[in-house]
Amino acid sequence: MKWKSYIWPVIGLSAVAFSAWLLYHELRGISLEDVGDGLSAIPIHRWILAGMCSIVAYAALAGYDHIALSHLGKKVSFLFITLCSFTTYALSHNIGGSVLSGAVIRYRAYATRGLTGKEVGILVALCSFTFVLGALLLGAILLLAEPQVLERFVDVLPISASRTTGIVILALIGLYIFGSWLRLKPLQLGSLQIVYPRLPIVAQQLLIGPIELMAAAAIIYFALPAQGNPGYFIVLGVFVVSFSVALISHAPGGLGVLEVVFLAGLSDMDPAAVLAALLVFRFFYLIIPLILALFVVLIFEKTEFSRRS
Repeated sequence: MKWKSYIWPVIGLSAVAFSAWLLYHELRGISLEDVGDGLSAIPIHRWILAGMCSIVAYAALAGYDHIALSHLGKKVSFLFITLCSFTTYALSHNIGGSVLSGAVIRYRAYATRGLTGKEVGILVALCSFTFVLGALLLGAILLLAEPQVLERFVDVLPISASRTTGIVILALIGLYIFGSWLRLKPLQLGSLQIVYPRLPIVAQQLLIGPIELMAAAAIIYFALPAQGNPGYFIVLGVFVVSFSVALISHAPGGLGVLEVVFLAGLSDMDPAAVLAALLVFRFFYLIIPLILALFVVLIFEKTEFSRRS
């Protein structure tokens, strides 16, 4: 392998190591018994709600692929798209470097349905952009409705600056929608043609992205104790920041990175309770989907082997 192949794994592992060091200093006064008490304090109905939110989140993630394939005009069965999307995100979230690892997994699957490498590249780019668009839209709304969310991380700018930032982000999203309404001509980059998404596609992007993030944040919200809980929208804002930083870090499963940023955002809560809620999130959003995804991969590869034979 060329040395460039090691860049992102090294970055991801470095992020894990640095975050582990920060977590050690942050949580050295907390015992495993404290975290266990936090887990046992979660009522059974909140475990159930957290599990249901995980199902909603992965259903929304499947919508990313459905939207991208609709934009490309490719006809692939609903079940195949849903299983491919579920497997892609379940594996890539745990592996780290979700864009690159997700691209490899999608290419392996969609190539069997006739998609070319360029088409899979566009699909991956559009799925990533849908996530970014959803995160920006939610972030803008939260900056307008709950501007104090940003102060939990950076207590420098005044509240008015947070609201101004939210307005600017919404204006940029409005320009994106306006461009779709104008039906701008495709952008030609060499042999690659990038077609501007149609208004129905844009509307789906603006809907499905926020739904996925809101459902994923709700997993943690339902696992947090009522005492000191700042409310769902604050938890949502902290989650959007934490999850985005974890993805950018390329750390496998955002390990350590998610915890460090989330604990910083909810520094006024009992850290043992927050850590317990994050373990619930990892259980429902990462571990269970990973186990199920491995079974899907085995069945898919067995089916493809039998078909070729």
